[in-house]
Amino acid sequence: MDPSQIESDLEGAIGAATQVLPAWAVALGAYLTAALMALVLFRLVFTALTRAVAERDLFWRSLVGRGARPARLILLIAAIAFANGLAPTSAQTAETIGHMLLVALILCLAWIAYTALYIWTTIHLRRFKLDAEDNLLARKHVTQARILMRVAKVLIVILAVATALMTFPQVRQYGLSLLAAGGAAGIVVGLAFQPVLKNLIAGIQLAITQPIRIDDALIVEGEWGNVEEITSTYVVIRIWDWRRLVVPLSYFIERPFQNWTRESADLIGTVMLYLDHSADIEAIRARAREIAEASSLWDGKVFAVQVTDFRERVMEVRVLVSARNGGRTFDLRCEMREKLIAWIQAEMPHALPRTRAEISPDEAALLAAPDPSGPTAPPPRDG
Repeated sequence: MDPSQIESDLEGAIGAATQVLPAWAVALGAYLTAALMALVLFRLVFTALTRAVAERDLFWRSLVGRGARPARLILLIAAIAFANGLAPTSAQTAETIGHMLLVALILCLAWIAYTALYIWTTIHLRRFKLDAEDNLLARKHVTQARILMRVAKVLIVILAVATALMTFPQVRQYGLSLLAAGGAAGIVVGLAFQPVLKNLIAGIQLAITQPIRIDDALIVEGEWGNVEEITSTYVVIRIWDWRRLVVPLSYFIERPFQNWTRESADLIGTVMLYLDHSADIEAIRARAREIAEASSLWDGKVFAVQVTDFRERVMEVRVLVSARNGGRTFDLRCEMREKLIAWIQAEMPHALPRTRAEISPDEAALLAAPDPSGPTAPPPRDG
């Protein structure tokens, strides 16, 4: 059937109803009829789409399911807008309703855009597991996706709100007048939003360059911890004792920090021993290797025992061992330190640090000679 013929028939029916009922009742009936027809049409279209995407990938199935509510609203808006052009209302009322429908349509489109972005990000991140042993690739993708998701969310909201506001002539004229006036007010607003914009730009930089990622091991402000969350304005670091350190995003662009898992989670642990100069280094090296090989924490990549310094009273011995991540490296260092010092105490006690004193032969003879006065006799007993 020709759409123009349908429109002509509807206009005739509305005109006939207007002669019997008040104009406002006819207009309300037109809007309700259009909304009811839109709901029926949506049910038919939604059923057809559900069947059409049943064999397709998860993204399209999820988009049809989660996008049902905004799609229903869009059909309602379109149907009411169509009825608004036929309803017997004043020009001002029709214009106001049309403007409200336009704003609602803009917000619904933003809703669908955010839903599609959220579904795609969720499906993409399902392929990566942060709890895996080697999670470097997972941390890269999770960090990038989460940061860009938050930035895109902010941009979608800003774009939708700005587009909706630009439909109002008063706001549009105000913006043009601000630009024509030289932008003085824009400078003030820019200065007021400088921290927000600074962190937003820093978030984009972090997503692209990735100096930090989710679950990275960092040392920030003298605290060691793992990146727990990256938002659009700040980073939450879970410190080793379960405290939380909240740092603005711009911190990681402007200031130095340590990242222990930048390219790999593998780390080399250091154990420092301070022993007597008479310590048997070869025996200590052999025992340290036995401890490393017997430990489930050692990854077998790095092992070394070296004398790194001599001092007046002790020599400095450094033991190097490696593990798969920072937590395992710390535990391996503690295990090596405890077992090695226990072995030295039991098998090589002379290797422990000692304080020496030099005694001349005359002093040694004097100390070895008996006391000329002899032992003191005990006092006599009474009785």
